[in-house]
Amino acid sequence: MKDKLVLATRKSKLALAQSNWVKSCIQEVRPGVSVSLLEVTTKGDKILDVPLAKVGGKGLFVKEIEEAMLQGRADLAVHSLKDVPTEIPEGLEVSVFPRREDYRDAFISNKYEKIEDLPEGATIGTSSLRRMAQLRKVRPDLRIESLRGNLDTRLKKLDDGQFDAIILAAAGLNRLGLSARISSLIPVDVMLPAIGQGCLGIEFRTEDRETADILSSLHHDKTALCVNSERAFLERLQGGCQVPIGALANLSDDETLTLTGLVADEQGKRIIRQSLTGPASQGRELGMKLGDVILDAGGREILEEVYSEE
Repeated sequence: MKDKLVLATRKSKLALAQSNWVKSCIQEVRPGVSVSLLEVTTKGDKILDVPLAKVGGKGLFVKEIEEAMLQGRADLAVHSLKDVPTEIPEGLEVSVFPRREDYRDAFISNKYEKIEDLPEGATIGTSSLRRMAQLRKVRPDLRIESLRGNLDTRLKKLDDGQFDAIILAAAGLNRLGLSARISSLIPVDVMLPAIGQGCLGIEFRTEDRETADILSSLHHDKTALCVNSERAFLERLQGGCQVPIGALANLSDDETLTLTGLVADEQGKRIIRQSLTGPASQGRELGMKLGDVILDAGGREILEEVYSEE
């Protein structure tokens, strides 16, 4: 039986908090297993002066971590699932999903409570094309500027007066004990979240069934049903986390899954948003089908334009 695991992680406060949480969960169910952290710097961590959408490529925050696992230097990794491409390198899998945190985007300001309260021409910061597009639809008068860096850096830029407001994922703030900084949570009918937002994905080598067995107690079936449907939608659109795509699956008590998806142009002038409902057992098929519906409704032309600019 394994008595040591190496967990590869990014060095940001949020990544370390998420990894340490998984570490404590493992040691709670397997007290005899010691878990050590291997801190890895990814391409996305190195390039901080360029908007993510301009960097190009998929897996900006996972590639180097996956290499550590494939080389045998690490046994597992904990990712914010919204950063993980749908194409996983051969020999690895992302198949353990702990219970999802809040999936909504958070509006943060030291002066205003919600988006509607911002004065005309106010400056708002975000690094996400998905957020930018949806913001431009509801508030085309705002000045939207790129916001990179870890959570502390982004909050400091707000506190220093560089922005009137910023938008971050609520889950990250909650996990770092910073929920008090949230001015309001943005309703999903205003801002559909990123695929897998609020969810962690645990990655490991497919052949390593002992690690898979150790991790199985962290898995939450209902979360998995929802995020696998969302990721099937993303897979059908061949999208990455730097593309204006959003989706959210909700599971009802009677095991019915409702999946809402969105594709937008960067300016928020064209937003294709559709929903489908079906049995939870067919979540992947539902995701693929919704992808086709949105592609046929004008999403294909939008995505072709976005990809041609990369």
